[in-house]
Amino acid sequence: MKTRLLFLTALIFLGFNGMAQIEMPAPSPTFTVSGKIGFSEVSVTYSRPSAKGRTVFGELVPYDQIWRTGANASTKISFSEDVMLEGKLLQAGEYALYTIPGKEEWTIILSNNLELWGSMGYNNDDDALRFTVPAQSVSSHYETFTISFSDFTSNSAYLNFKWEKSKAKFKIENEVDAKVMAQIKDQVIDNTPSDAGVYFQAATYYFNTDRDMNDALQFVNASIEGGNERYWVVHLKAKILAKLGKKMEAKQAAEASMALAEEAGNPDYVRLNEKLIAEL
Repeated sequence: MKTRLLFLTALIFLGFNGMAQIEMPAPSPTFTVSGKIGFSEVSVTYSRPSAKGRTVFGELVPYDQIWRTGANASTKISFSEDVMLEGKLLQAGEYALYTIPGKEEWTIILSNNLELWGSMGYNNDDDALRFTVPAQSVSSHYETFTISFSDFTSNSAYLNFKWEKSKAKFKIENEVDAKVMAQIKDQVIDNTPSDAGVYFQAATYYFNTDRDMNDALQFVNASIEGGNERYWVVHLKAKILAKLGKKMEAKQAAEASMALAEEAGNPDYVRLNEKLIAEL
């Protein structure tokens, strides 16, 4: 009888433990923001607490103390290539992202220790990099802690931390120019590409980075002569000619591009060419 009762008790216990748990929304939901900066894929995973009427910095998040930069587990950030953070080199990889918010400045910390829950057990011996940035105020109220990218260029962007009316940000840069120029040398200067579009890419890069416009003109002409006489290619030629001060030739190229754009039904390039002609 005793054995039977123990068996039934065990069955009841297992039955309760096997029941479904109540699923509820997380008070600080986890989000991932990612994007490509230069050639580096950058991804940030963090949990987003909300203010809920509380004073955040100086109370909920004390000044001058290590912070997990969100809620729950420490925030994680990864880079697929080596990057510069505020001018300091950081190798590709994944890091825990900690901060020390202050009234005047924030300390940004990239840690090699990915195993901690929040900041408990943090040790600065694990730091891969640390630096400071100014603390800023914003006019908008951010009820929920927000990490976002902004101010993109071809090789850089800023990572922003915003909560309540406070903000901090740091610059992420990835080497682009040397890599692009190495490709142009290999594919265009030292060889003859089979795809005329490659000449257009080289001409575009030369134009955008304000390099030798005579070389850029040579590349765009090679693209057109290779069968790539399209309105956007001819428009680039017009802009290159304009930079070279060849206004009459630039106008002729813009008119040719506009005619091609009209034929293709692209009003945007019609307007771009009209604007260029007016400027000339």
